[in-house]
Amino acid sequence: MDINIKEIDNAYTVELKGRLDTPAAVEAQKEFGVLLENADKEITIDCTELKYISSSGLRLFLMLRKETTTKGGHVTIFNINDDIKEVFKITGFLNLFEIKSK
Repeated sequence: MDINIKEIDNAYTVELKGRLDTPAAVEAQKEFGVLLENADKEITIDCTELKYISSSGLRLFLMLRKETTTKGGHVTIFNINDDIKEVFKITGFLNLFEIKSK
């Protein structure tokens, strides 16, 4: 799992590459710390190269959504593949997040 977080114009962009499985989610949680600290900002998650997400990965997204909702920020998810979109549909995440295609 490769995570690239950039701050541009007081907003954050996150690029996820690879598999966000349970071991990767443990490591990703550390990197998401900067996002949680800045949850009052606009956060964009680019999933163009995300191949898989486990329940642990979904938990990270949910934790980020909860924090941004509390602090007045916003999360937008871009470019999820069909398999991940199906997981989001089954779990109800399609209703929780703003999901767009670039």
